[in-house]
Amino acid sequence: MNRRPSRPLDIAFFGSSLVSAYWNGAATYYRGVIRALAARGHRVTFHEPDAYDRQKHRDIDDPPWARVVVYSGTDAAEPRRLVEQAARTADVVVKASGVGVFDELLEAEVAALDRPGLTTVFWDVDAPATLERVRASPKDPFRAQIPRYDLVFTYGGGDPVVRGYEALGARRCAPIYNALDPETHFEVAPDPRFDCDLALLANRLPDRERRVEEFFLRPAAALPERRFLLGGSGWQDRALPPNVRYVGHVYTADHNALNASARAVLNVARDSMASVGFSPATRVFEAAGAAACLITDAWEGIELFLEPGAEVLVARSGDEVAELVRALTPGRARAIGQAAKRRVLAEHTYAERARQVEALLARPEAPLTAAAP
Repeated sequence: MNRRPSRPLDIAFFGSSLVSAYWNGAATYYRGVIRALAARGHRVTFHEPDAYDRQKHRDIDDPPWARVVVYSGTDAAEPRRLVEQAARTADVVVKASGVGVFDELLEAEVAALDRPGLTTVFWDVDAPATLERVRASPKDPFRAQIPRYDLVFTYGGGDPVVRGYEALGARRCAPIYNALDPETHFEVAPDPRFDCDLALLANRLPDRERRVEEFFLRPAAALPERRFLLGGSGWQDRALPPNVRYVGHVYTADHNALNASARAVLNVARDSMASVGFSPATRVFEAAGAAACLITDAWEGIELFLEPGAEVLVARSGDEVAELVRALTPGRARAIGQAAKRRVLAEHTYAERARQVEALLARPEAPLTAAAP
């Protein structure tokens, strides 16, 4: 039986950015979880650094459902002071992975907090990569911090990630999977700006580029008569096939239009998440919420979220992507998109994820049973 905390919680969250998705793939995830927690009465303060020009490329204003505190990306005294302040006033202090600056400092400072009634959480938005890094380097400073946190939440990864964290001494580890915020991502009319046969939204990252080449650029080269669209940061100096149109960073406000305008939308996992599985990206649920026909590269556990062949199309190679695009009719694309939308609205919303977080925070010492969505 799920339990709720006896009163609303004050949650201090240290993450990359809540207000900007610029070079920040976790933004949609943060927004969905935190907005859903706020809807259940909890109060969240999100602390984020002024770094990587994210504040210059905001997608949203400070939201009514969270307080946003922006601190210096160069002065280490500021995050240290904010952690000390949170320790005095918060019920829960969260350090997310991948803040981008002061990560080592924040991980140590939050892990060291020790006050009756205070729960500390490490929230890993790229757990497979974190575990690989720590296993490869016994002297990695984060290794010593893991057992000090009351809870470890992960963006995904299923039982393999849970076992990995437990082997490194985590007290408790639970995946909190991506999901849909139906108030943010929903079906809209097609927009000619994004009209194409296959669209991909993906920032250019070292552990994703090879897979983008295989699953997107190779099919584009094989289908010169089809129109491909690439969105995301960092691809401006990359040689692209002539039938690939690059549109740069696509702001969150345009995600629904892009998903509704392409005949199909592609999801390409990063190397670490593809190898472990059980890690659906935010793009999966964004696309499904907009009733897009989603093609995803293959990874273990997809059937826990969407049914292959009926609610999502799965490809194991670039050749398979090309075959799927070549054979996809408008009618089948619409049917798959509508089926995906029904599934995620029924089973995979952030309201469901917030209830899971709430139950774990209500009993941070209780044993876990399963790592299911």
